[in-house]
Amino acid sequence: MATLAVDKPRTYAVHGAEYDSDVPMIASDIIYEGAAVGENGSGYFRPLVAADPFAGFALKRADNATGAAGAVNAHVRARGTIILAVTGVTAVTDEGSTVYASDDDTFTLTLTSNTAIGKVARYISGTQVEVFFEAVSLRSI
Repeated sequence: MATLAVDKPRTYAVHGAEYDSDVPMIASDIIYEGAAVGENGSGYFRPLVAADPFAGFALKRADNATGAAGAVNAHVRARGTIILAVTGVTAVTDEGSTVYASDDDTFTLTLTSNTAIGKVARYISGTQVEVFFEAVSLRSI
């Protein structure tokens, strides 16, 4: 898959453990609604690139296409449960498996150089699952 070029509203399950945050964006970029967001190693956030520390999912579009780093904040859901299509999921036995992202819109059970974002919480059907996700900054380990 390719990174998002338009907003992609996501479906979130509300269980009471959600946590939202604002994070400063990199210069000259757009984070679209629904994008997985990563930290670029310098304290600024962008559409996730494999191996970025995970920050959450963008709840709305943040446009810093003409701004300097930090001029715009992206509003992200840093902890929660989201419904995603995850490559490699085949059955209910995948519950508890770690989910990784290779970009802001591609999710898999394969580690390689990808970014861990959460765990399969509930199998729905096909590759559709509920994923409990948590930003690196909120994890207890």
